Amino acid sequence: MLYVVIVFLAFSILLYVLLGGADFGAGIIELVTPERMKNKIRARTYETIGPIWEANHMWLIITIVILFVGFPAVYSLLSIHLHIPLLLMLFGIIGRGTAFVFRHYDAVQDEMQRVYNLIFTVSSFVTPFFLGLIFAASIGGKIDPGAVDFLGAYVWPWLNGFSVSVGVFTVAICGFLAAVFLVGEAGNEAEKRFLVTRSRLFILATVLAGGVVFLAAELQDVPLVGLLLGEIVTVGILLLATVAMIVLWIQLPKAGRLLSRALAGFVVTAVLLAFGYHYFPDIVITSAGENLTVFNAAAVGKPIETLAWALLLGSIFILPSLGYLIYSFQKEKNPASHRG
Repeated sequence: MLYVVIVFLAFSILLYVLLGGADFGAGIIELVTPERMKNKIRARTYETIGPIWEANHMWLIITIVILFVGFPAVYSLLSIHLHIPLLLMLFGIIGRGTAFVFRHYDAVQDEMQRVYNLIFTVSSFVTPFFLGLIFAASIGGKIDPGAVDFLGAYVWPWLNGFSVSVGVFTVAICGFLAAVFLVGEAGNEAEKRFLVTRSRLFILATVLAGGVVFLAAELQDVPLVGLLLGEIVTVGILLLATVAMIVLWIQLPKAGRLLSRALAGFVVTAVLLAFGYHYFPDIVITSAGENLTVFNAAAVGKPIETLAWALLLGSIFILPSLGYLIYSFQKEKNPASHRG
């Protein structure tokens, strides 16, 4: 049953990056959009992330529950040594969600809209930045369980060049996903051209940020480049991601909504798969060399079995409901559905 839990953990992380990433990316796109285009992009954002907005944090909650119940040693170590970036990420999630609701449903359109917009866009940047930073800190080998000073225990594990570079890379990925998703919702050719341009800029930003991650890993003595590029499987996966990104670049102006989104999703999935294959079964890499894996950190006995059954049974209700939610939002856009 442990492998069932591992699959659900990987699946939840993947869906949170894809769906939550597109959600956060919508705010990042707005952050870099000229003032004259902001209202249009905002309207497209509401249309595009509607079904995602309703359910995206469910995957984060499932991930946390899996770690808490199934891998308590991992949950404890991360929540202690990375509590500062975790708290900042949580502030970003709360601030972004609150601002989104208030700016969309506030009955009075006054100067407070500027405040809501600022909180929404800044939080859209902050949240994925710290999400990527936390991931990097967990595999960066800087967490020292035996540290006795505050900085060594709670700051240096995440405040370093490698973690920051992965945080920026995550922001770029979110912007890339959102830009591609928004292209399919463009209301006219001028808007589509603008979004295609933004998509290509974020493709370049993602590639550049990825290069910086590799450079920072070398400078911080994180064994990433040699090991990642020394494995034929990971090299093959990254080459497929590169080909998909090139195809997406070329086909973006004329590709349909499903094709462009599928290519963007494949690129991000391939990157995560390459990292996952490289680091499996490690979850947390410590400076002491006593890594926590999905095997040595797993709860023993009934907790794993009970968790696995709960996840299997829960998926019977969650997945069809999510599919119907997305279908409902798409159906709402169809004028025929409003005919009495």
